[in-house]
Amino acid sequence: MTLYGQEKDSSTAGLARMNMILHHNPGAVIEQGNTLADPKFLEGDQLKTFDYVVANPPFSDKRWSNGLTGDKFQRFEGFGTPPDKQGDYAYLLHIIRSLKSTGRAACILPHGVLFRGNAEAEIRKSLVRRGLIQAIIGLPANLFYGTGIPACILVIDKAGAAARKGIFMIDAAQGFMKDGPKNRLRERDIHRIVDAFNTLDESDPRYARMVGLDEIEKNDFNLNLPRYIDSGTPEDRSEEHTSELQSPCTIS
Repeated sequence: MTLYGQEKDSSTAGLARMNMILHHNPGAVIEQGNTLADPKFLEGDQLKTFDYVVANPPFSDKRWSNGLTGDKFQRFEGFGTPPDKQGDYAYLLHIIRSLKSTGRAACILPHGVLFRGNAEAEIRKSLVRRGLIQAIIGLPANLFYGTGIPACILVIDKAGAAARKGIFMIDAAQGFMKDGPKNRLRERDIHRIVDAFNTLDESDPRYARMVGLDEIEKNDFNLNLPRYIDSGTPEDRSEEHTSELQSPCTIS
């Protein structure tokens, strides 16, 4: 296995190289530069493609198009150009273009990508219709430094796209522990997410379910998780029933 990575911030890129050495991957290729405007991994005049991609791009990057002149790598072709002030889909489409025909990816993005309209709605519709989104995993709020907003993981799978009939959705927003000013996923929270995803477990529809493409189309390709998963705690009527039975009665 060979690891590749690109990071815009020079100090973070340096930390990534050090991290690879400390984790016994000194051969990892970490480049510094703007991934969208100046991608470093090329094959001729095209983007190099990979088996797997994982990414946590900057949320709603308002400067994503800085330095970008056109789209010579055809990343937006057939999908549409992301809006100037919302760069989330620009990174996701770059990832999709960087995958082999059997490639898979997991990208952490803000929940807005699931329901925002206009240009992003058209991109989302195209992604769903092409069967590229395998799963959506909703995460708790306040997990990441620098922002308190909740995020989600979009799982992309090119290999199964043609036969895909639905998207597996997991609402894991309630599974976390407080850790100082931030929230943190516990081991049991991570295991529950992974087990549900690997087995497509729908035994708890308040946590996860397979949502058919026909249902998504009826919702105008809005992928906001609460539309499909009611993760609220069921109302416990046992106490109310007990109190009714124990209420005093009067006889006139």
